[in-house]
Amino acid sequence: MAAMARVLYDFDAEPGNDELSVKEGEIITVTNPDVGGGWLEAKNGQGKRGLVPTDYVEMVSDPTIGTSADLAFLDALSGSSSQSNAFPVNSSAPQTNSTNDPWSALNAASSGNRGTSPSVDAWGGKQENAFGQKSNASDNWDMGGYGHPQAYQGPGGVEDDDWDDDWDEPKTSSDGGNRESEASEAGALNRGAARGTSMKIPLNKFPGFSKSGVELFLLSKQPVKAKERFSIIIGEAGPMWVYSNSALDCVVADPRKGSKMYGLKSYIEYQLTPNTTNKPVNHRYKHFDWLYERLLVKFGSAIPIPSLPDKQVTGRFEEEFIKMRMERLQGWMTRMCRHPLVSECEVFQQFLSFRDEKEWKTGKRKAEKDEAVGVMIFSTIEPDAPDLDFGEIELKCESVNKFTKSMDDGVKDLLNVGQEHWKRCTIALPKEYQKIGKALQNLSQVFSTSGYQGESVLTDALTEAGKTYEEIATLYEEQPKKDLHFLMETNHEYKGFLGCFPEIIGVHKGAIDKVKEGDKLVAASKITQQEKNTMLKRASVMSYSLQAEMNHFHSNRIYDYNTVMQLYLQQQVQFYEMIAEKLRQALSRFTTM
Repeated sequence: MAAMARVLYDFDAEPGNDELSVKEGEIITVTNPDVGGGWLEAKNGQGKRGLVPTDYVEMVSDPTIGTSADLAFLDALSGSSSQSNAFPVNSSAPQTNSTNDPWSALNAASSGNRGTSPSVDAWGGKQENAFGQKSNASDNWDMGGYGHPQAYQGPGGVEDDDWDDDWDEPKTSSDGGNRESEASEAGALNRGAARGTSMKIPLNKFPGFSKSGVELFLLSKQPVKAKERFSIIIGEAGPMWVYSNSALDCVVADPRKGSKMYGLKSYIEYQLTPNTTNKPVNHRYKHFDWLYERLLVKFGSAIPIPSLPDKQVTGRFEEEFIKMRMERLQGWMTRMCRHPLVSECEVFQQFLSFRDEKEWKTGKRKAEKDEAVGVMIFSTIEPDAPDLDFGEIELKCESVNKFTKSMDDGVKDLLNVGQEHWKRCTIALPKEYQKIGKALQNLSQVFSTSGYQGESVLTDALTEAGKTYEEIATLYEEQPKKDLHFLMETNHEYKGFLGCFPEIIGVHKGAIDKVKEGDKLVAASKITQQEKNTMLKRASVMSYSLQAEMNHFHSNRIYDYNTVMQLYLQQQVQFYEMIAEKLRQALSRFTTM
């Protein structure tokens, strides 16, 4: 007998993600409990199938009574996300084709919040997170997990890029009781267990991330061992990061298929060429994944680190998928190269310039022992400015929160509209124009049977007009790849950025709350007055970093949207001019009576 489950919370499916919308109290049939990564496949009462988050349901032995969840079953579900072996693939996962937009079929889940509670909003949650602050989650963010068709599947997922070749040695433990051997693997394996896709790693497993949260930085008495220092200056727009005189850039190209274990396992390797050395280095996807993980652990509480393009279980060696992945890896690397902190940090530089296997391994070990991670990254930031007033710190934080939340709504709205427009342009409109074209040609054939002298001029003109509309149908079908694609990609990237901000803002709000508690803590003799002053000073440093990051974000946002809109409109003008020219040619075939 199929397992039954009762829905605990409303869940609205994302378009194109093969999800199933369910309502609280609804009874559903579980058809595949082992999809993995916090997802199961289910069928509702109307016979519709799709994916539902496991933490949104409870198993029931009798759907007519309110029995408790089958704990053994749920334990099995949660256990499945920690397996490093292959997961069953959802047979109904969407396939990419020429008529579907790539954002619903390849990488629709690159953003998301970092919390785990299924019942609260992404920007105002109540769940405690890895920083010890109030975290959040909701359907406003795309879901993550191994089994979801669009879910990111870290190194432990089902892919060619498993972590078993000669370049990847067993992890070693770092100092201070923090087990790095567990950190990277746990980060990879548990990445899909939570319902977010932006924060992919349980950060409390890394140095600098613990249940003490932001207090670790605010009340730290010993400086971290880090050579890197990141300066902030006051510019025309306010606090800003110090940029290098020579902008870093990197070209991702020349994907090649390689193999190991006598051809039993295959993978795709990409060539990266930085403009600083012009010497190419080769990386597989799993190396990008390692870099992403290290950048997230190091900078994740201060700056948004967007997700990598998703892994894919099937079709990963198909030309279209490789091209799309390379394009998105290029976009991701360009973003990282643009950021003054990321581009200057040692781990990123090493990723682009290692010379041999030994140097790669040495750099990996060094990066995994970095102490300036998590909230301790703020100890490496040095504002060249006076300390901020506490009221201003609070105001700036709320301003960032308000803007990023509003922009997130706007970006998601444009993505939804764009997806619908893509489908209309590639499916509905071509069909309409093809019908018009065929109808005109059919009418021409009917007229040609009249036997009336002089009919041919009209019938020929009608036939050509019909062919013109068929050509217009083809133009409509192909046009989104020339303009809408780039607009959607830009929005998709910013959706990933914006999905990181709730956690970042949560860290800053946590610092603000701790400073507010300062007087009480001093009165209770838990901290000294000097420590309270230190907390305020360090909260000021955090605020400067948030403002500097937002100014960097705004500068890039204005440039990116200005550029992509120019491209979009230029292509639209050319498109409609081409249609107008074809219509003028069709018109010229008709004689004036």
